[in-house]
Amino acid sequence: MFDGYDSCSEDTSSSSSSEESEEEVAPLPSSLPIIKNNGQVYTYPDGKSGMATCEMCGMVGVRDAFYSKTKRFCSVSCSRSYSSNSKKASILARLQGKPPTKKAKVLQKQPLVAKLAAYAQYQATLQNQAKTKAGNTAVSMEGFSWGNYINSNSFIAAPVTCFKHAPMGTCWGDISENVRVEVPNTDCSLPTKVFWIAGIIKLAGYNALLRYEGFENDSALDFWCNICGSDIHPVGWCAASGKPLVPPRTIQHKYTNWKAFLVKRLTGAKTLPPDFSQKVSESMQYPFKPCMRVEVVDKRHLCRTRVAVVESVIGGRLRLVYEESEDRTDDFWCHMHSPLIHHIGWSRSIGHRFKRSDITKKQDGHFDTPPHLFAKVKEVDQSGEWFKEGMKLEAIDPLNLSTICVATIRKVLADGFLMIGIDGSEAADGSDWFCYHATSPSIFPVGFCEINMIELTPPRGYTKLPFKWFDYLRETGSIAAPVKLFNKDVPNHGFRVGMKLEAVDLMEPRLICVATVTRIIHRLLRIHFDGWEEEYDQWVDCESPDLYPVGWCQLTGYQLQPPASQSSRENQSASSKQKKKAKSQQYKGHKKMTPLQLKEELLDGEDYTFLQGASDQESNGSANFYIKQEP
Repeated sequence: MFDGYDSCSEDTSSSSSSEESEEEVAPLPSSLPIIKNNGQVYTYPDGKSGMATCEMCGMVGVRDAFYSKTKRFCSVSCSRSYSSNSKKASILARLQGKPPTKKAKVLQKQPLVAKLAAYAQYQATLQNQAKTKAGNTAVSMEGFSWGNYINSNSFIAAPVTCFKHAPMGTCWGDISENVRVEVPNTDCSLPTKVFWIAGIIKLAGYNALLRYEGFENDSALDFWCNICGSDIHPVGWCAASGKPLVPPRTIQHKYTNWKAFLVKRLTGAKTLPPDFSQKVSESMQYPFKPCMRVEVVDKRHLCRTRVAVVESVIGGRLRLVYEESEDRTDDFWCHMHSPLIHHIGWSRSIGHRFKRSDITKKQDGHFDTPPHLFAKVKEVDQSGEWFKEGMKLEAIDPLNLSTICVATIRKVLADGFLMIGIDGSEAADGSDWFCYHATSPSIFPVGFCEINMIELTPPRGYTKLPFKWFDYLRETGSIAAPVKLFNKDVPNHGFRVGMKLEAVDLMEPRLICVATVTRIIHRLLRIHFDGWEEEYDQWVDCESPDLYPVGWCQLTGYQLQPPASQSSRENQSASSKQKKKAKSQQYKGHKKMTPLQLKEELLDGEDYTFLQGASDQESNGSANFYIKQEP
C-alpha cells in the first residue's frame, strides 16, 4: 500500500486570454503530462508490501489503512475494544493475584472477534456489489450499458472532439489509450475507500474501458467508467490528497515490491492534466438560467415564433415553456445553441411572424435573456446578387427530417433569413413555411441530391417521374437559386460512417437516443436510431447541437433511450399511423412516413465544383448544378 504516486509535468498550467468570455474554457495542454520518476511512494523498513494484521480481530489489510501510530488495528472500534478488553483482563488478573496470560487475553476477545469477522465478510459482500456496479457505470434505463453494447459488437464511438458544443468538446486534448489515471479500487474488502492506478484500454466518447495496473493482459476485472466522473483523477492525486493506493486483492501478492513495479510502469507514461476536473466543471457551466424569456419557434405553426420561458437547463439543453401555458405543460426542448431560439425582439427586427402573448406584462421573476448569449449567425451581404422570392432549391423538411425536398423561397427577411416552403405540401395561409438562414447547412442548391446520390423527394402529386429539375423549372417558370449563395464550408468534423453517438430524436425533442452515423455527405450526416427502421432516420449537420458523445447523458444526468425493442417499435408504428391521419403540423421533428430508399451506395468525401448554367438553352432561367470533379 502506498500513500500515493506523485507525478508532475514540465508545464501543467493552462491560462486563458483576458479577452475570453467567462463561459469559455481554456484548452488543455497540447500534450498530456508525463509521469516522472520523482514520485513519493511510501515504503516500509521491512521492504514488504505494507500488509498488516489487526491485533484485535485478525483481519489482514494494508498497513496505511490501519489505525494508531503503530498501525496495529484495522479500525477505531478494534483499537478501542482492544484497549477496553486489556483493562478488563488486567483488573481480573489483579483480583486473582496473578498476571494475565496471552491465552486469557485471546479468550477475552473471542466473542468480539467473531462479530468483527462477520462484519468483515459483510463489508466484502458490499465491495463485491460495488465492483459489479462499477463495471456497468455507463448504465441507462432498462439496464442498457454503453460498455457492454460497444464491447459485444466491436463498435466505435465518435470522439468528444467532434462535438464542440458538448462539455470538454473544445479542450479534450490528446486523451487516448494508455493514459493512466487513479480510480477507486473495487477489488478490495477494506471498509474505507481506497484507490489504485488504471490504464485506458479503449475510449468511447466520454466512456473509457480501464484496466488496473498489474493485470497486464488479464481482462477479468476490466471496467467501463465516465472519464469525466468525479472519481477519476490524474496520477499523483492520491499523493496530493493523502489518499491510499491499494493494489487489487486479486493481484495483491503478485509483487513483493509494489513501489518498484509502479515506478517502472508509470515512468514516462501519460496522465490527465492536474486541472482536468476543474476544466470539466467549467465546461458544464451554462449561461442560460431558469426564468429567462426567449423567442422560439411555435411548434404548431412553423411560420411564427412565440415567447417562452426557460424552465430548466440540463447539460445546455433547455426545457422551454410557452409563456401562455397556464399548467406549464406546453413545452419545447432544444439546445441553447439551437437556431430555433432567439432574443426577445428578434422577430420584429428581421420581419418574422410573431404570435403576441395575451400576457400584458412579464410575470414576476421572468426577465429577457441577454442577446449575446444566443448563437451568432454569419453576416451576409444582401446588397448584391441575393436570394429572391420564387427561387427554387433543395431543403431538409423540418416535418420529415429523413427527406430532402423540392422547395421554394417564399419570403426574404432581413439579416440573411429566408422563409421556405416545401413544394406540393404547403398550407394555403403559409402557416407551414419555416425559417432558415442563408448560411444554413439544411438548404442546398438545385442538383445537390442528384450528384450525391440522395433520393430527392418531389412535390406531392407530381406525376412526371423520375423527377428532373430541368423539366420542373421549365414547367413552373422558375429559376434556381444561384449556387454561389449557399454555404459551401465543410469543416474537418472527424465523423466516420458507423460511429456511435447519442442523438436527439427531433420527433420528440425531449428524447435522446442511442444512434449511429450511417452516411456522410460533406458536412451532412445521416443519423440512424438503433433498433428503429430507416424511415425514422434524420439528416443533420455535423455541427448540430442535437448530437452528443457517448456518455453525455450519464455525465449530465439526462435519461438515455436505449435501442428500441420489437414491441416498442410496433407500438410506435401504430401511433405514427394515427398521427398521419390527424395531419398534425406540430413541430416535434420529422413525420413518420414511408422512407424513400437510397438508390446508390454511399459516396463519402466526393469532391465537387460548382457550375452555373444548363445545356438546354430553352430554359427560362439558368439552372445551377453540382458537377462532380474528375480526379
